[in-house]
Amino acid sequence: MNVYNAKYIIMKKTSLLLILVLCTTLTFAQAKYIFYFIGDGMGFGVVSLTEDYLAAKDGRHGSKNLVFSNFPVAGFATTYSASNLVTCSSAAGTALACGNKTKNGVIGMNSEAKVSFKSIAQRFKDNGYKVGITTSVSIDHATPGAFYAHQASRSMYYEIVQDLAKSGFDFFSGGGFLQPNGKDQQQPSIFPMLEQGGYIITRSLADCKASTAQKNILLQPESKPQDAFPYVIDKSSDDYTLKQTTEIAIDKLNNSKGFFLMVEGGKIDWASHNNDAATAVGEVVDMSDAVQVALDFYKKYPKQTLIIVTADHETGGLGVGSGEDKLVGIMGISLQKISAEKLATRFNDPISYSELKGLLANEFNYTPSFDDEMWLKNLFAQNVEKKPQTDDTPCKVNNAWNTAKAIARKVSAQSGGSYNTFGHTGTMVPVYAIGTGSELFNGKMDNTDIPKKIAKAAKVAW
Repeated sequence: MNVYNAKYIIMKKTSLLLILVLCTTLTFAQAKYIFYFIGDGMGFGVVSLTEDYLAAKDGRHGSKNLVFSNFPVAGFATTYSASNLVTCSSAAGTALACGNKTKNGVIGMNSEAKVSFKSIAQRFKDNGYKVGITTSVSIDHATPGAFYAHQASRSMYYEIVQDLAKSGFDFFSGGGFLQPNGKDQQQPSIFPMLEQGGYIITRSLADCKASTAQKNILLQPESKPQDAFPYVIDKSSDDYTLKQTTEIAIDKLNNSKGFFLMVEGGKIDWASHNNDAATAVGEVVDMSDAVQVALDFYKKYPKQTLIIVTADHETGGLGVGSGEDKLVGIMGISLQKISAEKLATRFNDPISYSELKGLLANEFNYTPSFDDEMWLKNLFAQNVEKKPQTDDTPCKVNNAWNTAKAIARKVSAQSGGSYNTFGHTGTMVPVYAIGTGSELFNGKMDNTDIPKKIAKAAKVAW
């Protein structure tokens, strides 16, 4: 054999060996640490508005990416339910958790509420992974509930928590529980049931961090509302953030086998139902901060981590801007000090029209124009108990919520957030991905495809 042939054979064998190594690497690459972020109500509109606002904060015109907007893979998903073009959170949550359509109102089951679906979280648990569910609203709400519960109605909160107690998942966190003693407040407390399920319940970040229990539930202190964390815009220094609870979840879940963590930014939806753009933007930023925590983890384990960010549906029909030739006063978002929800509570006591104007100038940076003055005065007159004699006459506001929402919509439009409904819409939602298997999430898909793609990335049987 001459030298040329020998070199050729060596090169050929080397090439074949490299191909074999590459194929083996590709074959066995799988996601071991799974982060599944769901922005409830987070459509393209609120993402776009948030990015425009962040750019304006930096003193420039344009857009500044959120953490997840920088992900290398982006797609979009349809959200219709089995019964409606416009889904509710329980049907959408079921699709995102279980890969199956159901009708609006049902959670974790088929439309007839006869067949229970197995969620992606349960599949990971069955395969030896640790599993966590964390949210900024109550743990028994529709979206988190879809990952562990099977009930005919999303409003069966007591029964949903009973399913939680039997789930065997390792970590839960959220505002609290809505009906710990049942709808009629006459049922046995859910807390002993949770303890019988092996859960240790803590009500502070420090206590949860210090817990050595295998199964933990982190709730807000009993002195706080149990339905949700306060909006970011209304938070006190001792209120939880999604970033904090995501950090604790990782600490509790991290192990050599791997974990699955679902994180819901639940109040993007609530703020959008109120047509309150500034508040919704704050909630999107809060979720983006939590995604940064996951991204920091990914940077340590880039070949073993998958992060998905999506939404269950869009809320509010939000458009950005109100005219091609106008510069949007988007910095008005940063000047709003309270949410529409908090504004509504200010109507618990009688208030005069003059006081209302002062309140809006102070807390919303809103001084009505001549045309808006007539609109605001009519809104006030239509929603108070008795027609005011003067602008300084204190009046009882009968429709506090509707009044606050109408004002929030008007203020939002001035800051570049133009809403067209107080409800959900059927528009598609974004999907962002980074990490092992992220290429599966490119382009158009249905919401039922997302958990199946996650399972494929992790090589977990569907």
